[in-house]
Amino acid sequence: MTQQTEKEQIFQNLRQIADAVHTLFGPNSEVVIHDLADLQSSLVYMKGDVTGRKVGAPATNLLVKLLEQSPEKGDRQHNYKSVTADGRCLKSSTTIIKDSTGEPIAAFCINLDTTQYFNAIQALLPFIHDLESGIYPSKETFADSAVDTVRTLFGQAVEAIGTQPAAMSIEEKTRFMEIMKNNGVFQFKGAVEEVAGLMDVTKCTVYNYLKKIP
Repeated sequence: MTQQTEKEQIFQNLRQIADAVHTLFGPNSEVVIHDLADLQSSLVYMKGDVTGRKVGAPATNLLVKLLEQSPEKGDRQHNYKSVTADGRCLKSSTTIIKDSTGEPIAAFCINLDTTQYFNAIQALLPFIHDLESGIYPSKETFADSAVDTVRTLFGQAVEAIGTQPAAMSIEEKTRFMEIMKNNGVFQFKGAVEEVAGLMDVTKCTVYNYLKKIP
């Protein structure tokens, strides 16, 4: 029996870990392994299907960026937001795996689709407080910057609609923009850019929705 090389053993271990993580988090999760020897078709193993990719897909832009960073900046990025082609919000983590010589040989990535979880929370809110009178009254937020205020008002508008912007219909997005406009969000300098970033759309898209508001 041929003895496994170190790289083969590492990838075998990673596949077992990927299976375990996907089993734990279920169908809304995707765990992938990249072989960094060939970035053109680096995805060599995956459990779950959140991003719609297949084995043989190339390395992502974030993975390539991590590989270019100096060791001082780290070889991992955890709990960052990513968005699928169809607009679903993901919570993701990427870790570079090195061999015994310190050479990066693999990337272990987890993507968790949080859209259903967020919508489930919104659906349960009427059962824990009165949405009309509000057991929890509106709070004043003492922000340190205008950006913090914009983000707070953005979150309140999301709660009012009851679903993430990525899952909103055109009518809901128009109403969403109307709520923010009525709450004074766009009186702040740079608010359009901040809202566009939070929604993961362009500034032009935000302006187009604002034009629809009577």
